[in-house]
Parts: sequence; C-alpha cells; structure tokens
Amino acid sequence: MAGLVDPCILEDEIARLRDLELSELRRRWEKHYRTPAPKTFRREFLIRAVAYQMQVEVYGGLKPATRRRLRQIAEALREGREEAISTAPRIKPGTALVRSWRNETHTVMVLEEGFAWKGKRYRSLSQVARAITGTQWNGLVFFGIKPRPGGNKNAQKRRDSHA
Repeated sequence: MAGLVDPCILEDEIARLRDLELSELRRRWEKHYRTPAPKTFRREFLIRAVAYQMQVEVYGGLKPATRRRLRQIAEALREGREEAISTAPRIKPGTALVRSWRNETHTVMVLEEGFAWKGKRYRSLSQVARAITGTQWNGLVFFGIKPRPGGNKNAQKRRDSHA
C-alpha cells in the first residue's frame, strides 16, 4: 500500500481524528487493528494509536530487528532486569570494523545478529576482541567505538606522579 496515498491526504485524515467521537475512534481502532479497542484505553491514546497504524499501513512499520529489540526491553523491564537494557551504541549491519593489533589488520563485519571475523560468527564484539587478543576486552573499547572507562590510565598515572 506504500506510495498509494498522498502524504497530505494522510496528514489531513490524522488531523481529523481529534474531531471524532470516542465511539468512532473505537470503530477506527477495530478497523485498523482488527480487534476491539480495550475499554480502558483513553481517548488520547486511541488517537495516537490509530494515527500510528494509519501511517504503518501507508509507509510500513518498524523493522523486525527494532521490534525484536523493543520486545527484549519490555521483557527485561517486566522481569525487573533494568541492567539488562544495554545503552551500548548500535552499529548498523553491513558496517566493517577495522582494528590493527600486533601488526595485523583485522576486519569484522557487523551482522543483523552478531559479528563475523575470519569466516566465523560471534555473538558479541567482546568475543571477537578476545579471539584476536587472547585476553578479556570490552569489544566496543577494543574497536574504538566507546572510549576506555576512565580515559587513558597511563596518562593519568603520569599526571599523578608529576603532581
């Protein structure tokens, strides 16, 4: 259906949702979601949800990876595992990460789920960094995506010794 509706027409339709009676908003919900609107949903939420679904039907919805990530976050919150919600930078699939280590250049490909290095798949960058170095590393730090916690420790030691 994408491309079949003029964006201006869609915008006007969405703007008119605010003028509808609650019963009509519920009817629109049912039309777009193919299920009755829960009785506890307030008017403002119905307007936003119907408007969102109208846009999804015209432009498409969230990518599967984004939906999957949102489900993971919701599950972690439900289970009280807020610490499991990583705020690590997201790296787009198809990105090549390059790192020189001990006179060898290593190229890691970012996949939809995980990473590939030398023909092998890894779940995390830290696993790749360990495979390359033989020691425990934060993968984001090793590949220069995130700064080392606390900055450069050697520079700090030099500053402290001169103080």
